[in-house]
Amino acid sequence: MFLAYDHGLEHGPTDFTDANIDPSKILDIAVKGKYDGIILQRGIAEKYFNHKIHRTNLIIKLNGKTNLVKDEPYSAPLCAVDEAIKLGAGAVGYTVYVGSTFEAQMFKEFSRVIEEAHRRDLPVVAWMYPRGASVKGKEKSKEILAYAARVGLELGADMLKMHYAGSIEDMRWVVKSAGKSRIIISGGEKLDEKEFISDLRDSLKSGCCGIAVGRNVWQSKDPLDITYKIKLCLT
Repeated sequence: MFLAYDHGLEHGPTDFTDANIDPSKILDIAVKGKYDGIILQRGIAEKYFNHKIHRTNLIIKLNGKTNLVKDEPYSAPLCAVDEAIKLGAGAVGYTVYVGSTFEAQMFKEFSRVIEEAHRRDLPVVAWMYPRGASVKGKEKSKEILAYAARVGLELGADMLKMHYAGSIEDMRWVVKSAGKSRIIISGGEKLDEKEFISDLRDSLKSGCCGIAVGRNVWQSKDPLDITYKIKLCLT
């Protein structure tokens, strides 16, 4: 159960309110909610994360982009594996947009991350997100998600962060396609609580091993209450 808070770079401040724009408040949720890890970009980790206070694993997101450039998606490297280790990361994360015209470049850059991280015994979580004109309208289809999952396995990722395919049966095929690369479901945009919990339960029934959730927790009126409900699904 990971708490994601890399949204400021990816989406800008539009996701935030006074209740959640301060990273310290999100770190407090991670600690009080006993999350297995928190996902941060380097700058937030440098300025806010303190291992003596924040008793949770740190996952540094190594690449990113804004949503301001309306072009084929490309997530540029922003932090090296060695830098993440110096910040105390227990794992690193990396986005690969499968289907983008820039996918070959991202594959090459991600392969270097895999090599460097595994040399240091550091697990790698891959955000395997189908994006781009070639997959437009099919980003969450069974076939395209399964393809993305297989790419993640063959590139060497230890864990894949992926969107739910919409049904247990379809998601089972995505999980099978991932082989020994375990899948955690992406929490995605804020949903009605019942819908969010239902999708989580179905994803776990399909073989996913957990969740990386952000907005559905820290945009909630009661982040610790929804955290408790997530834990009930996972136990």
